[in-house]
Amino acid sequence: MLESLSRHLDLGCGGNPRNPYKQKEVFGVDISAQSSITEVKIRSANLSVEPIPFPDSYFSSVSAYDFLEHVPRILGTHDGRGTRFPFVELMNEIWRVLIPGGLFYAQTPAYPSSDAFQDPTHVNIITDASHIYFTRPTFSGRMYGFIGDFEIVRVMRIPIGSGFDYEPLNPDLRRRFKIWMSGRKGGLTHLIWEFRAIKS
Repeated sequence: MLESLSRHLDLGCGGNPRNPYKQKEVFGVDISAQSSITEVKIRSANLSVEPIPFPDSYFSSVSAYDFLEHVPRILGTHDGRGTRFPFVELMNEIWRVLIPGGLFYAQTPAYPSSDAFQDPTHVNIITDASHIYFTRPTFSGRMYGFIGDFEIVRVMRIPIGSGFDYEPLNPDLRRRFKIWMSGRKGGLTHLIWEFRAIKS
């Protein structure tokens, strides 16, 4: 049964894939597939131009830490006659490799924080409303070829660099207070997306 799988995929993982959902098996995809951890399986792929190199409905969960901002929104085709939307294609791929009910977790610097702009390789600036292109009920990305179906588990701002790599769905009161205080000081630099894949 698909729902009993316990595999996690970390996108843009470098040599050390993260596993926020504590799945039994951990996989990664990166432009350079190198890992010092022998039990982790990392495959090489440039996800701006290539599909995720795993089969359909293979993972219980997928994560992307500080990765989405590096995926271009638009590229010309090789022949120069057409247009591709790599970010939309990647979101289709994430949906494709997740099992029904599988979870996608992303953490990315977001507008208007300077963290979203300072790195010259950040080409995809995410805002508080970017998720509507991929989630119910809006699916604004349909006009650009999005075919997946995600429902929102949560979309929220967080401070970075203070132990917020992954927060469970119901952070304790101390954590919620820390997020609230960071927001008052203008320190909510990153955005969390947590979506559930809907498949019939």
